[in-house]
Amino acid sequence: MPNDQYSRQAGRIEQRAIERDFVAQLSPDEKTRQKAEATAARLLQSSVRRISSIGVAATALLAVIGWSLLAEPVHAQSGPTAANYQLLTPRGAGPFPAVVVLHGCSGIDAKLRSWAGRLVGWGYAALIVDSFRSRGLGNICAQTEALSFSARAGDAVAAKAYLQSLPNIAKGPIGLIGFSHGGGAALAAAPSFDAVVAFYPWCSGSVPANTLVLIGSADDWTPAARCSGDAANLKVYAGATHSFDRPDRRINVGHLEIPDAAAARDAVSRTRQFLASHLGR
Repeated sequence: MPNDQYSRQAGRIEQRAIERDFVAQLSPDEKTRQKAEATAARLLQSSVRRISSIGVAATALLAVIGWSLLAEPVHAQSGPTAANYQLLTPRGAGPFPAVVVLHGCSGIDAKLRSWAGRLVGWGYAALIVDSFRSRGLGNICAQTEALSFSARAGDAVAAKAYLQSLPNIAKGPIGLIGFSHGGGAALAAAPSFDAVVAFYPWCSGSVPANTLVLIGSADDWTPAARCSGDAANLKVYAGATHSFDRPDRRINVGHLEIPDAAAARDAVSRTRQFLASHLGR
């Protein structure tokens, strides 16, 4: 079967997985969430199997979605406000440079796992931090003040300490990447990290020197005008909305989110270059 046909099939299956992820994040029932998450993982596994015979193309898609299937909850801190972690690593014993990954207001979804998988494909260990579940939270997009940026910045700093305790993580700089609400938290945590990438965050002025902000000019949720920086650490995509790297169009709590393939590709490239320049990968 031609490579593009495999990719289309995998894309359709991944979309179904994303839909199940939405069910998992929006459901107030723990059993329903667990069942939906298991379905999402099974669908993604099917996607990987369908492309496993096409060599380089399979490797490319695995870098985007397949590696995330290897993740299992590996650590849960004690205490009522602690975050839960999922650790993904490249093949081999390491040690690997590492990046902490912070989700947006809807929680961990297939897009976030895709980003974690992409990081693994670049050679990093990716530690996904779930700031919601242990706090009894689900989707907070309609009430983002339910969890402060500073609290989530604390989650990120604790996750960094956890990574530094692991034998398969390189002793050296650690990065942080966050999306939307997680991007705002990443900005708050920036002084504690060596490299930070914040996608469409809520800015409060100047972007820190160790941080790259990627945001759209048409973002009506986290306005680009709130961010100030230079070409090295702030990229504003003309006409792009909030969550421009998502796979499908939607209205989220009254805010329009439209995929922008060109902006997403450029953001991926800039993220990879920025992390490599700061983390030495």
